[in-house]
Amino acid sequence: MPQDVYHSTAETRYIAFFDFDETYFPHACTEEQLMMVHELEEYLQWLASEQHVKIGWVTGSSLTQVEEKMKKARMRYLPHFISSNLGTEMWEVNASQCYRSIPEWEKRIARSGFSHGVVQEILDDLKNIYSIKLTPQTQFGQGTYKMNYYYYPASDTGVDYHLGIIRQLAFNHGVGININRCNPKAGDPENAYDVDFIPKGTGKKAAVSFMKKHYNVPSSRTLAFGDSGNDLEMVKAVEHGYLLRNATEEAKRKHALITEGEYGKGIMEVCGRVFSRKEWDSAMER
Repeated sequence: MPQDVYHSTAETRYIAFFDFDETYFPHACTEEQLMMVHELEEYLQWLASEQHVKIGWVTGSSLTQVEEKMKKARMRYLPHFISSNLGTEMWEVNASQCYRSIPEWEKRIARSGFSHGVVQEILDDLKNIYSIKLTPQTQFGQGTYKMNYYYYPASDTGVDYHLGIIRQLAFNHGVGININRCNPKAGDPENAYDVDFIPKGTGKKAAVSFMKKHYNVPSSRTLAFGDSGNDLEMVKAVEHGYLLRNATEEAKRKHALITEGEYGKGIMEVCGRVFSRKEWDSAMER
């Protein structure tokens, strides 16, 4: 486990939101990539301490999955908050590395009326009325507030029609939904779509909006980084929202701001423009 949580100051001037898989955490974990992860960690520690930046991960992974990946990458720092399971859970991390749920977010979940039973009704209608089958993502398991499936199109014909039906049924049942093309680099199958059912009023964009209010930080002082289609709403909800160079081609066709570097290099490239790179370089020399 990490040795520490990023330094936290009494004042919060900025928030930096990061997707985790294939953004902050490179699944290949080559030695070169891990060196960059550790350099990024030291840089973010400096931003947290000197520039009063809160660091947060907004990820489709569960807390258990995040911890396993952190161990694999030998990460040394936990963020100030983690919005796990695709922005359906919200946890603040204290200096003792303990997770604390945020009551206001829990109330939002309770008001949504989300349940596995409602999602099963959607699945039954898809299968029995429209002959659309969704395959459970059993390798990850179903979360309390996120139920995730794969949609495998038989051909390119009719994909938009089928996805439109899935979205409409979710809307009719008062359930939030996220659909995007899978990213094989993050462990997903080729030629498939992620279909995630979540409580209404949650998700990555909602998590960003909630944490801006929670820390009382204006949009002008927010950053976000992602690599796939399910990050688009998040990066568009902040002032400095970027896809990394290693993002999926589908995502890059839908967002203009793309870093020159991959993974941590791309993140540091953008932060170097927002904050004083000269001050960081001087700190490293010392």
